[in-house]
Amino acid sequence: MDRLNAMLVFTRIVELGGFAKAADSLKMPRASVTVLIKQLGSHLGVQLLHRTTRQVSPTLDGAAYYQRCVRLLCDLEESEGLFRGAQPKGTLRVEMPSGVGRLVVFPALSEFTDRYPQIELEIGLSDRPVDLIREGIDCVIRGGLTLDDSLVARPLVQMEQITCASPGYLAKHGVPRSLDDLDGHRMVEYFSSASGKRYGLEFLVGDQVRLINLPKQVSVNSAQGYIAACVAGYGLVQSPRYHLAQQLRDGHLQEVLSDCSAPRLALTVLYPPHRQLSPRLRVFVDWLVELCHRPSSGFSGEVNASPRC
Repeated sequence: MDRLNAMLVFTRIVELGGFAKAADSLKMPRASVTVLIKQLGSHLGVQLLHRTTRQVSPTLDGAAYYQRCVRLLCDLEESEGLFRGAQPKGTLRVEMPSGVGRLVVFPALSEFTDRYPQIELEIGLSDRPVDLIREGIDCVIRGGLTLDDSLVARPLVQMEQITCASPGYLAKHGVPRSLDDLDGHRMVEYFSSASGKRYGLEFLVGDQVRLINLPKQVSVNSAQGYIAACVAGYGLVQSPRYHLAQQLRDGHLQEVLSDCSAPRLALTVLYPPHRQLSPRLRVFVDWLVELCHRPSSGFSGEVNASPRC
């Protein structure tokens, strides 16, 4: 039995939750995966996995062995890269919001892939909650507060947020010049499909954040839908400037309340602690940090703080 290969197969089964998924991911025959795991369990003298018709999960012994395997495999990959002087290689699985991917990452991605041609990227574009371990995802990019303390969080940038509405909406309801002018206005409400939390408008008043919930006719749970509802004239929205830049240039949206800033929104990359030694993940995260601080990124991450009410 090739123990290193068996360890790799075992960790992939735990991460993906199934023998078939692990086999497909590693491009191995499914029968070979089954044989390796049987041999590994016999060699160790313990049951590593609970297997049902619906899913596969590690036993207590399997969970402990999984953590050891991950560290060993990461150390091996790191050591080989250092001594061979080789470029990082392999598949990197990343999840990020659609807007960040479409508007920031993909326009510059050829720079990264040219620099690291042996890294194959699998990029998911969504705001859905993900289980990085279970789904075998190396890192996820998210905006807002980090809620999972079990993950390593590396800040990318503090995004400037602005308040906007469509010209048609403003022609009908008037252009607000101050927060006192918001009486009689409406907003598009954003709600999280994962937590159910609903978001109103936020403004910095002195050193405090003031939450304003206006009447709404439309609520949405996607960033693209949120902007589309604003363009359609359903009310005010707040979003990072980079996400609204095209609509502002095209005249489909107009910035309002520029003298009353919204709190900046943190953009963070998250990954499991055992992934931090992966050379391909390290170079990708370093590149993301570099990218997000360029003026061309649209994040305005290095400008002075916006004015407060």
